[in-house]
Amino acid sequence: MIVLLATKNPHKLAEARVVLSPLGLEVRLLDVRKLEIQSNSLAEIARFAAENIRASAGAPVLVEDAGLFIDALGGFPGPYSAYVYSTIGLRGVLKLMEGVEDRRARFESAVAVKTPKGEVEVFVGAVEGVIAREPRGTRGFGFDPIFVPKGYSRTFAEMTIEEKCRVSHRARALRAAAAWILEQFPQS
Repeated sequence: MIVLLATKNPHKLAEARVVLSPLGLEVRLLDVRKLEIQSNSLAEIARFAAENIRASAGAPVLVEDAGLFIDALGGFPGPYSAYVYSTIGLRGVLKLMEGVEDRRARFESAVAVKTPKGEVEVFVGAVEGVIAREPRGTRGFGFDPIFVPKGYSRTFAEMTIEEKCRVSHRARALRAAAAWILEQFPQS
């Protein structure tokens, strides 16, 4: 079964393929402009974008939004992670964390699925972890070099894409979305 992922991020597309292909879902890129609202809720952001996609491809459309929530910073940057990454980057976040012992954080992902009939369902995934004291690794993207998932000693950027997708927030949300899609659209 084909699903379309609305994204400009090649890393998100690659991760979606790693997670969804073994489940029988072929992920294709949907190159479409998404409307993004400002909200404190990733689910609201993803839902709004999915509801406003003008796609009539006859396949479910997926929209994903993610954020890094740092406990000691009151959940910052949260849904504003892309903006924070593009303005102050990894070094800026680490600067904010200087002298902070509580390094707990979590990555969250919201995946909105728009059916061919226009209905939208949202699925959320999260992974707990800590903020590293310095960037480590060359894989992944965004804040991956400073996030160490709980139970691991390596950052997401030190993991292969397959390792990351076993535990990541995005993979968890995508798997939940896939289960729902496969239930709604059983294959013969």
